[in-house]
Amino acid sequence: MSIAAIRAALESKLNMITPALSTAWENVAFTPVAGTPYQACYVLRAEPNNATAGDKYYQERGIFQVNLFYPSNAGPSAAEARASSIRTAFKRGTVLISGTTYVQIISTPEIGPGRIEGDRWMVPVRIRWTAGIFI
Repeated sequence: MSIAAIRAALESKLNMITPALSTAWENVAFTPVAGTPYQACYVLRAEPNNATAGDKYYQERGIFQVNLFYPSNAGPSAAEARASSIRTAFKRGTVLISGTTYVQIISTPEIGPGRIEGDRWMVPVRIRWTAGIFI
């Protein structure tokens, strides 16, 4: 399944970033540890692109969103450093491979404004991707 391969490629790349950070994966139980940063990630699919007139190829497109959660009242620098590390790992033009699926990062990741969520400072990072699917 192409979506599973796309998710695997994106999540695998996120896991390679050092230092490692606890991650809340979609639909997997996760309990944050007080005072410890973590990240939560989501594969947000967009409308597929039917780039050709034939019926054997289309493009999946979307955003891989990584929300960074850091203790509040500690300033933004640690979260911003992690966001920059994600931006570097997923730089525009990067191609990720999972099985026979190739996922390309199509633009420089967007680092959104931080905000307080509960007892955390949250910074969202949006990674836009596309994957050509042959059927």
